[in-house]
Amino acid sequence: MIRVLLVDDQPLIRSGFRALLDVEDDIEVVAEAADGGEGLALARKHLPDIALIDIQMPVIDGIEATRCIAADPALASVHVVILTNYGLDEYVFNALRAGAAGFLVKDIQPEDFLHAVRVAARGDALLAPSITRKLINRYVAQPLDTGTGAGLKELTNREREAVALVAQGLSNDQIAGRMVISPLTAKTHINRAMVKLHARDRAQLVVLAYESGLVAPRNY
Repeated sequence: MIRVLLVDDQPLIRSGFRALLDVEDDIEVVAEAADGGEGLALARKHLPDIALIDIQMPVIDGIEATRCIAADPALASVHVVILTNYGLDEYVFNALRAGAAGFLVKDIQPEDFLHAVRVAARGDALLAPSITRKLINRYVAQPLDTGTGAGLKELTNREREAVALVAQGLSNDQIAGRMVISPLTAKTHINRAMVKLHARDRAQLVVLAYESGLVAPRNY
């Protein structure tokens, strides 16, 4: 059962998402919150698999709530998915850097929303290749932080190759094809890289791959 926490200050938005989730046999909404502070408290209380968190909220905004969840070892199993009205804006960009697993635009189609929740719960890539590339392109305008991702030196050559392919927006199957290995081996390389780099998910691998210089956006 996938346990979901809804955090949004708009009751209509929460009720709409809840209506979609409640009819699914494998998904359960364990709690709702109207602000980031309440959401953080409920995340600690219920330990959901997924926390769907709006960006702009009272008390604590979505970025700070994400940062608090990512920094709390007790919440390591909670995958934060950011909800936004605006697509890949500066808020979403900062939320991904704070530790969010990905983001969803609120006008997403119902079937895509449900699929995204299940993908995020598995810990797989929530960001579609097109969104990942937009994220990379956004970094073109950002100064490179050469101190970020210093742990890359701890990666094996195959792990570095897998991380670079993740940053291109490739799925495990596609990475396996490029590296001529099985999808399970590709996933193992990625998981080991995440552990070594202290990355919560693939979205953070994309961030680290660019900020460390492993990936150059001009290549895509």
